Amino acid sequence: MSGTSPGLQPPADAVKPVRHPDAPAPGEPLGAHYGQCFGCGGDQPHGLHLEARAGEGVSITAEFTVRPAHQGAPGLAHGGVLATALDETLGSLNWLLRTIAVTGRLETDFLRPVPVDTTLYLEAEVTAVAGRKIYSTATGRIGGPDGPVAVRAEALFIEVKVEHFVNHGREEEIRAAMDDPDQLRRARAFEVNP
Repeated sequence: MSGTSPGLQPPADAVKPVRHPDAPAPGEPLGAHYGQCFGCGGDQPHGLHLEARAGEGVSITAEFTVRPAHQGAPGLAHGGVLATALDETLGSLNWLLRTIAVTGRLETDFLRPVPVDTTLYLEAEVTAVAGRKIYSTATGRIGGPDGPVAVRAEALFIEVKVEHFVNHGREEEIRAAMDDPDQLRRARAFEVNP
């Protein structure tokens, strides 16, 4: 990363991340954490519909295809959409830690334009954990999983309790999510996180 800020550098007492024993197995799809999520939800017609899979250790791979609704300049992905894809991918890492966390800081580098109808191949990994802080990095490639890097990011996520969403979300969406047995099961699974 160029210009990595001090806020994205783990402190000296940070530890190596540990994959939770109940994390999805390598290669297993992670699924959407919420149907209305712009990044991964299937209920958003213009969303990214990003699909992530568990990797080895505390890493994941993900893909999303840039559609015409995602463009900024004519025929090219909007930078904010690419940042969203990176953020969604980095946030999906928390499935492997079995931790509920929100983005605290995200820094991105845009290295190549990403044309409409291009699939962005993303890889992300957690690099360190310090208390409630989770440090991670991601890259997005075009032309295949080994193609040239188009975007990259470093992020800091902050662990929160499920009440964070209950206290700050819109009541009707919270109620809809909690009425969904699959969403309730996922929320409860994270509540037992040590």
